Parts: sequence; C-alpha cells; structure tokens
Amino acid sequence: MNSSALTALERLSGHQQRFDASFAKYFAELSHEVSSPPLSRFAPRCLELLAEVSLRGGKRMRVALVHEAARLVTDDEVPGIEEAALSTELLQTHALVLDDIIDDSPVRRGGPSTYYAYRSDFPEHPQTALGLAMMAGDLAGFLAMRVLLQANIPAERKLAMLDVQYAMTTDTVVGQILDLERDVTPAPDEELLDAVSEYKTSRQAIFAPMALGLLAAGEDLTKYEANVLRYSTLAGISGQMRDDYLDLFGDTETTGKPSGGDVRAGRHTYVLRALLTATSGSDHDTVQAALGDPGCTPQTIDRIRDIAYRHGVHAQLQDAIERYAEAASAEAASWHSHWREEAVTLFEYLPQWNTQRSH
Repeated sequence: MNSSALTALERLSGHQQRFDASFAKYFAELSHEVSSPPLSRFAPRCLELLAEVSLRGGKRMRVALVHEAARLVTDDEVPGIEEAALSTELLQTHALVLDDIIDDSPVRRGGPSTYYAYRSDFPEHPQTALGLAMMAGDLAGFLAMRVLLQANIPAERKLAMLDVQYAMTTDTVVGQILDLERDVTPAPDEELLDAVSEYKTSRQAIFAPMALGLLAAGEDLTKYEANVLRYSTLAGISGQMRDDYLDLFGDTETTGKPSGGDVRAGRHTYVLRALLTATSGSDHDTVQAALGDPGCTPQTIDRIRDIAYRHGVHAQLQDAIERYAEAASAEAASWHSHWREEAVTLFEYLPQWNTQRSH
C-alpha cells in the first residue's frame, strides 16, 4: 500500500470518529425538536431505540464516502456536508430496522434489533411490536430528509441532494423486493443476484453518499453520474460477494457471528448459487436440505464448507471478487483527468481493500 493510500485510510478513521460525536449530539437534541404529546411514552421510546441502533456501531463507510467525494472537487470546507452525512446514516438506520423485520433478526450491531427490542417490550402484543418497529424505521427515513431540508445551503443544491435521497429510498425498497424475490426463486441466475446487489447495496451504500458529497461541493453531477454509478455497481457487487464469502468461509471470531447464517436463512447468495451449480448427487442434496433450515447444525455447516472447498467454490468466488474490484479501481483511475488526484487515490484503493477485509 502506498503512502497516499495510507493517508487516505487514516482520513477514513478520522471521519468516523468525528461523525460518531456529531451523531450522538444529534440524537441528544432530537427529543427537543420532534413534537410529541407530553403524555406519550411510546414516542420517546421510539427515539431511544433509533439512537441505540444508530450509535451502536458500523464502519461509517457511507460517511467517509460523502466527505471523500467532496474532496474529489475541493479541499475547502463544504457547507452542508455534515447534514449530508447525517442524512446518509439516518437512511441506513431506516434500512437496517426494516431489514431486521423482514429477516426476523434478533441482533443488530451487537445488541437487540429494534424489532426484537419492541418484542421484549410487548411480549403479549406481537402486532403492536411489529407496528412500532415499522414506525421507527419510517421515522428514521423521514428524519433523513428533514436533516437535508434544514441544511444552510443554496435551494437549488438542496433540491438536488434531496432528489438523490428520495431516489435512494425508492431504490432501496426495490432492492428489498428483489431480495425477497431472489430467495423464493428456485435457481436465481447471476443477473438477478447482481440486480439485488445494485439496488439494495450499490446505490444506497456507495452511489448516494458519493452523489451527496459531489453535489455539496458544487459539482454538476449530470456530467459524471454514469461514471459514479458504474464504479458503485462494480464495487458494490464485489463487496456483496465478499460478504457472502465471509458468511461461509470467514473466521467466526473475526466476523463476530456464526458461520452459515445465509444457509440457515435460505438466502440464495452468490456463494449458495455457486455451490448449487457446482455440485450434484449427495453433495447437492446436502446443501439443498440445509438451505432455509434454521436448525441447521454447525456440523452440517462445516460439511457444506468442506463441499465448497472440494468443488473450488471458494477460489471461484475470490476470483470474481477480485475481478469486480479491479474493474471498479480501473473506473476510478479514469477520474484523474477531471478530479483531484490525491482524492481519486482513495477510490482506486477502496475496492482492493474490500477483497482483503475479514469482516
């Protein structure tokens, strides 16, 4: 790794630390800004749970992308950049809360998911718990827009940034629909998996933060939107493949979760598609029988992992991860002609870093 890349990664850590402090401050002040009847107990609890899941962690990569995209254009202080980062993370909270409802996930970022926190609050009223969790997710999405509306930036720039976020909420919902479609399709093809990745991950996690940063810095997004979307799509597919890879092949102590979660949940990921395509006979039957079985034992997951190794699925996936990462880096390399060289270096390196990450 060259010195420019090291400096860029140090900046990423700085973005995370500064943002965590401002995010905590935002939630501390939010209860005074959101109007609710004084007698309501549920409204303050909703804000409390949103703060908990939002502040509990995450890499804050979206925040870093907002700031680093602005640095492609200028090294000066950019008005509205903090609001853009807040909006991005609030929209991520919105997606996580709804994800956990759809997946019936008890844990998020090392603590109870918002849905399961409400289930604990209302063990005798499951429909109330479900409804409150849905409302909490919706509230996070509305707050993401409110933050941008309150930003002290020119109206035209604000409208363009809001347009990006509204488009992303639509794309995220489409991504969730595609995600559900993928998992009930007996043998989804790679095009469907790529579409899930693009709409559920690439656009929301990479394209939108970059677009917000560029717009905040005064860039004309229409000139480079296709380039940024191409980069986001390639890097997003590589990242999703890596997530899928780590679910089966990652070290559980490093990832912080048991292996085979996607198998037990019945998710037709890139790894599962490769496994089912590569196997036949008893190996295929073993994988098929475990898919969607929440009681699937660690021993069965170990057996599936061994099957994957024997059929070269791990090497096949790693090759694909690296291929998409290299294509994303090549796209970023083409930006040197019109954006600041130092800032471009980070975007060249990020997809390569993804191929090596262990969690």
